[in-house]
Amino acid sequence: MSPKPKAEPLTTPDGRYLVVEGRLWRHSNPALGPSQRALLVEALMHARRDVGRALRSGDLEAERKARARVHRAKVALGERGAPWWTDGAPDFNRHLVENTPYAEWFAGRRR
Repeated sequence: MSPKPKAEPLTTPDGRYLVVEGRLWRHSNPALGPSQRALLVEALMHARRDVGRALRSGDLEAERKARARVHRAKVALGERGAPWWTDGAPDFNRHLVENTPYAEWFAGRRR
């Protein structure tokens, strides 16, 4: 028997966040073009692999540099740094859904 396919994470109605285990994670900027997004995701994945290699080898300097590249890629994707939306709404990245204005919506989804 094959493993059950992993469900796609829930996205908030405004498209700003993914919900993973009850926590909000900022969605990437939808204004990025497909090729730009693909290049940034490729850079992110490469940097994450480099973090793993550095951890396995115990190379602290390589780890530091790789983590900095992960951060830069995530900022470029809009997942970190200043929010990509322009309406002045606060950023709830990494907050528990139950502690945000999305709490009622989320509670209704789980029923």
